[in-house]
Amino acid sequence: MKPLLIRQWMVIGMLIVLILPRLFYEIPGLFDRYVLENDNYSRQQTAMNDLLREVGGTDVARWSEPAWQAGIEKKIAASRSGIVLLDAQGRDMYRFNPSGSESAAQREIVIMEKGQLRGKALIYAPKQTSELATAFAFITGMIAILFIGFQIGRVVVKPLEAMSAAARRIAGGDLDFQLPKSTVMEVADVRTAFQAMGKGLRESLIRQSVLEEERRFFISSIAHDLRTPLFALRGFLTRLERGGNPEKTARYAAICSKKAEQLEHLVSDLFSYGQMSSLEQLLRPKQLDIGSLFEDIATEYLLQAREKGIELTYDAADESGELLGDAHLLRRAIGNLIDNALRYTPAKGSITIRLHMEKSRACFTVEDSGPGIPEQQLSHVFDAFYRGDDSRNPENGGTGLGLTIARRIIRAHNGDLQVGNRSSQGGAVFTGWIE
Repeated sequence: MKPLLIRQWMVIGMLIVLILPRLFYEIPGLFDRYVLENDNYSRQQTAMNDLLREVGGTDVARWSEPAWQAGIEKKIAASRSGIVLLDAQGRDMYRFNPSGSESAAQREIVIMEKGQLRGKALIYAPKQTSELATAFAFITGMIAILFIGFQIGRVVVKPLEAMSAAARRIAGGDLDFQLPKSTVMEVADVRTAFQAMGKGLRESLIRQSVLEEERRFFISSIAHDLRTPLFALRGFLTRLERGGNPEKTARYAAICSKKAEQLEHLVSDLFSYGQMSSLEQLLRPKQLDIGSLFEDIATEYLLQAREKGIELTYDAADESGELLGDAHLLRRAIGNLIDNALRYTPAKGSITIRLHMEKSRACFTVEDSGPGIPEQQLSHVFDAFYRGDDSRNPENGGTGLGLTIARRIIRAHNGDLQVGNRSSQGGAVFTGWIE
């Protein structure tokens, strides 16, 4: 049923209260008169016709005789009719009008003699009252009132009470509520808005819970990653303070330098990760030669790869093309992929960087000959602070932010980054594209 306005419900209710009782009041009389052809009604009409003939056939001069009037009264007593006899001047000559007769005459006869008005007779019929009709009208009126009250309670009062109860539950932190439907448009609109508010609050609480969980994980991860190198750095600095032979001193100094480098790397990654939420504001796109950019990145890491005994190969097949992008951020993203490959590729292993153009986008891969990524971990490698190494040892696993940063930068350039394993030789393969 289509919802109606409150004004329309009020009009319908008033029409029901006004029309139904009157209709049920008239139905018994009409049924009695036209369907059952009530005998009393027929006798009354016959008596009135007889009375008219009696009055019309009598000389007007006799209308004032007591004996004649007494006879007339006997004839009209059975039918409970009324009669008024008027002379030529309209004055009452005789009146017998019992209580209950209609105020308007049902029959009228005018007595003329030689063209002159001699008198007038008015016959009144009694009111057709029915106790059954009155009872029907009263019962119908009560039913109409009860029905309207029930409908108001169902479509207005009950939904409003439910909304009031839901508001108290929301105030107590309970957002699980259901509201009854209503065919009143205003109430239905409020119900829809109330449910939308409840849904929004539930979603907001879920988001808040997820963010809070991420915040706790973020803080604990930072604390863990900062504590590990700091603890080692403090220990070796203490040994340096105690002094020792030059060989140990040099080794301790090298370890302290490495730990400081790890801390610097962690702080740099944390800073970049913190800026990822406003990456659109950081992006400074310009026309750039994507082939030259990848060649420069590969050249930067060539010396580091040689130091670890790893063969780094760049294969672009003389591909070149211009794209709109931020060279600094793209250098960071591809560099993070190469860093990850260098970290997991053993000595005498290989890393291959490939680049080729497909229509208006540049596709690239970074693959290594390391141990690869376990299948159950493939879907998590881009999660912040995730490492395949459960011990979160920075010696092997980095900070856990490099791949997250790389993927967000690639996606900011209308591309994407995916990960898999090489099927035959083993090792991880990162595949991406930018437009």
